[in-house]
Amino acid sequence: MRVLPCLLAAVAACSADPMIWPLPASYTNGSSLIGIDGSSFTFKATTASADLTAAFARYTARTFPHRPMVTSGIATATVAVQNPAAELQLGVDESYTLSVTQSGISITAATQFGAYYAMETLSQLVIFDFDTQAYVVRNGPWTINDKPRFSHREVLIDSSRHFEPVETLKHIIESFTYAKINTMHWHLVDEQSFPYDSPTYPKLGQMGAYSNFERFSQNDVQDVVEFARQRGVRVVIEVDTPGHAASWCKGHPEICPSPSCLMPLNPATNATFDLIEGLFKDLKAATIDNHFHIGGDEVNTGCWTSTPSIQQWMTQQNYTADQAYAYFSGRVSDIVFGMNRSVTGWEELWDHFGTKLDKRTIIQQWLPGSNVSAKAIAAGYRAIWTADPVWYLPQLGETWQIAYQQEPCVGIENGPCNELMLGGGGEMWGETVDTSDIQNTIWPRMAAIAERLWSPRTVTDLKKAAPRIAYFRCLLNRRGVGAAPVNNAQARQAPPGPGSCFDQ
Repeated sequence: MRVLPCLLAAVAACSADPMIWPLPASYTNGSSLIGIDGSSFTFKATTASADLTAAFARYTARTFPHRPMVTSGIATATVAVQNPAAELQLGVDESYTLSVTQSGISITAATQFGAYYAMETLSQLVIFDFDTQAYVVRNGPWTINDKPRFSHREVLIDSSRHFEPVETLKHIIESFTYAKINTMHWHLVDEQSFPYDSPTYPKLGQMGAYSNFERFSQNDVQDVVEFARQRGVRVVIEVDTPGHAASWCKGHPEICPSPSCLMPLNPATNATFDLIEGLFKDLKAATIDNHFHIGGDEVNTGCWTSTPSIQQWMTQQNYTADQAYAYFSGRVSDIVFGMNRSVTGWEELWDHFGTKLDKRTIIQQWLPGSNVSAKAIAAGYRAIWTADPVWYLPQLGETWQIAYQQEPCVGIENGPCNELMLGGGGEMWGETVDTSDIQNTIWPRMAAIAERLWSPRTVTDLKKAAPRIAYFRCLLNRRGVGAAPVNNAQARQAPPGPGSCFDQ
């Protein structure tokens, strides 16, 4: 569909649905034009809080980027939040009601996070009419009752394969809020580099980072977490163990099998687990989320069986290599549980250990063609769906249409799906992205995933979604996000030539 001609006629003419992304759970609207006074507009809370005050400033600037000539219309939005100081954790109430009528704008929400999403929706309804030099809401009055389908809606950010500076992370987090993404899964370290300065084990970062300029201090991590919290975005840290850990060996060779065979980490010495516990405690002090990701994927135990000291230990313990892997994962999980946090791990944990895993463990599905989440949920475990290649953002040939057509709960009945499927997300692995191209690799395809995770399961029509995602991509561009053209055959390609944002 060519979007530009119908947009020139009227914003709503391209689609039966409103130009809101992701599509709300339910809404009603009319056919009236409602004027908004963008020159003096204010949000007013019935119960004030510092977080709401900061959000009001952000959304006033976001909703009214132009200085209007017409200064009449609605000038206030009343915001009533039952608990404006709610703790940001998995499952927090993110619902809201937004009403826009000729007599005023009102927002009601159980928590400040629902209020943030209501303001985001309002910012997408309000349009600057360049012909009249006025802000308006078309097709009013509006009543929107909205809530997410899934409580966990993530983008994985990998800061090991390429370092992503703090300012880059903040820009990315800000962009999440436009599509109601609520989690940054921070794949902090990997075999290529260890960019985190652990206060307890400083040699990890000193020796394992690419350079002295490509490291995160403890304060950096805290600042990113707080920046995200203020915007309703959780930060879930992943430290992958026992595989993907070669970078650890540069600062602490004693926890690795041998100088020539670096990973998986050595299970035969308590020094390994002492270091992991100290590292995890450092990260607990810098973060607030009740979940911690321990990785557990792609563990090749060849270094264990080929290292005499570890082979001797396995013989003494009467362990196979797979049992040693289970022992390692169990000890690491116990460290996390001992910090009163839940464990998330990649699906290999389920593949190897199944129902032997503690029920507090969350299984993250990722392998192509896998149905691990359905198996885990059938056994009463919680799951997250992030399938490769369809929701893996480095897979540049996977279009937004492919991402949009996926369903996390295939083969899972509604009851278990609603209870145990936490959600999913897009995985932005860092082999080919840094600050120069990360935004246009994430967006706009991540928007398709975001709508799948937020909107009702029945919202699946590609033809209806096409004009809205084109409009949303241009909205991202207007907000300074380098979202690539919607219709790219290969993601993050430049525009093919001159033309409107809406026709690329």
